Amino acid sequence: MPANGTRKTLAVMVLIPVVAALALWAFAWPAARVAPHDLPIGVAGPAAAAAPLEERLAERDGAFEVHRFDSEAAARTAIEDRVVYGAVVVTPQGPRLLTASAASPVVAGLLREAVTAQVPAGTQVEVVDVVSTPAGDPRGSAFGSSLFPLVLAGTAAGIVITVMGLRRGRAVLALCGAAALAGIVGAGLAHTWLGALTGDWWAEAGVLALTVLAIGSALAGLAALLGRAGFALGAPLMVLFGNPFSGVASAPELLPAPAGALGQLLPPGAGGSALRSVAFFDGAGAGSPLLVLGVWVALGLAAVALGGRRTRAAAEPGPAPAPRPAPVG
Repeated sequence: MPANGTRKTLAVMVLIPVVAALALWAFAWPAARVAPHDLPIGVAGPAAAAAPLEERLAERDGAFEVHRFDSEAAARTAIEDRVVYGAVVVTPQGPRLLTASAASPVVAGLLREAVTAQVPAGTQVEVVDVVSTPAGDPRGSAFGSSLFPLVLAGTAAGIVITVMGLRRGRAVLALCGAAALAGIVGAGLAHTWLGALTGDWWAEAGVLALTVLAIGSALAGLAALLGRAGFALGAPLMVLFGNPFSGVASAPELLPAPAGALGQLLPPGAGGSALRSVAFFDGAGAGSPLLVLGVWVALGLAAVALGGRRTRAAAEPGPAPAPRPAPVG
């Protein structure tokens, strides 16, 4: 076997197990370490009655970030504004737990378990779902499964546009058009057909399109600047890290550090958070994730345009050499 063929064979034999190990770590590690980390929750009610519960929750090794509210109405508003995931209201009749399963069914279940463990044995805890999941997706399964297709669509857009040789304005137009149509199709399936989304249809389509565009432009931009190395960097960043670190299936605050925070800085995590906000909370809390998506889009499209100019400049022939003068004599 030629030396070059031997090196390629060994490279494949080593590279595939490394990629498999990396993928297993990226997907299995966050799932195996799901637990609350500074999860924002509220406590409402008279100070004398609420203080002991607030102290017990705050003592759980950084599991909860406890917010104090004077009334149940204030706690409900904080849940609807996505300031907290839920709140415990201390009343003379016993504790009342306010949850938002639309924010995360996993967190809603975790809060029920945590609050039940903090009250005296035999005490009934009334549970009120302030912002519930839609009837078409009561367990939030469809929403949790909605992210990976967006990652695949964005990745495919970046790869196909690069392989087809589209540059500069044509590449930007193709990316934007593909993302817009993907957003419309996604909203049609998730909202109209499955009933898994219940917000403004066009806002949902816009978030879906922006997510696909952020991923696609990032990959195409990296490829335009770095060539094949751009794909080697961009695809794992979005697929192997962006998807499992997004927290869409649970919540970013349930992932181990720094996975949850990192995931919100990548398009998949930011897109999932923005979609949840516009689908169930009238856009509350969508500002930061939309900003993250906008930055990725701006940088990605700028890289596509810059890379296209560099490619064109490299392809243009240089000035022809001046003719040498004929010898005299």
